[in-house]
Amino acid sequence: MGVRLVVVDDHRLLAEALASALKLRGHRVLAASAPSGGAAELVLGRSPEVCLFGTAAPAAPGAFEPVARIRRERPAVAVVVLGPVPDPRGIAAAFAAGASGYVRHDERIEGVERAMAKARAGEVAIAQPLLQGAFAELLDPAQQPDDEGVRLLEMLTPREIEVLVRVAEGEDTRLIAAGMRIAPSTARTHVQRVLMKLGVGSRLEAAALAARTGLLDRAAAPGAR
Repeated sequence: MGVRLVVVDDHRLLAEALASALKLRGHRVLAASAPSGGAAELVLGRSPEVCLFGTAAPAAPGAFEPVARIRRERPAVAVVVLGPVPDPRGIAAAFAAGASGYVRHDERIEGVERAMAKARAGEVAIAQPLLQGAFAELLDPAQQPDDEGVRLLEMLTPREIEVLVRVAEGEDTRLIAAGMRIAPSTARTHVQRVLMKLGVGSRLEAAALAARTGLLDRAAAPGAR
């Protein structure tokens, strides 16, 4: 049975080529568009089963904000990211935003179809080597040539570090305000300043960045700020 989907990519030619290939294989492509930043609007307007989300820069700040929005507003839609490899940071960010799968840009069409089918069925769609690379990046941030965690920690005030820790623990604005004994509007301002300083577009991205760089572990260490 064909999959009902939308295809977006930072490059229109790639989006249209992939859409044409999938149509020939019996899938129902509701829309094909560029850039990938417009994915949320397409999904909200057409309600596909799967969104193929192609991005040339998965590690860029805010790259997966459309994915996070899709998961918030259309949780039944599975998002499969098409991205460059090797890029374990991008893979980690994709799943942190709520993607159901990650496929290499140079994957064969059969591989894309398998990922679509698995994602539609509620399964995680990613090749084992890519998954292992992403976990290695998350679990061993000390391998980075520059200590990004230290650099980011120095950018934040003690109050902002506490806000980031609470964001990473999944607290919303109301809980952050109650836990820190501040007004919700003040908590919201702190959250926005943290996102701005970290160069990310969402709380999910902030949490993923903090985990990836070891920032949270450093913040909890004795004597940290």
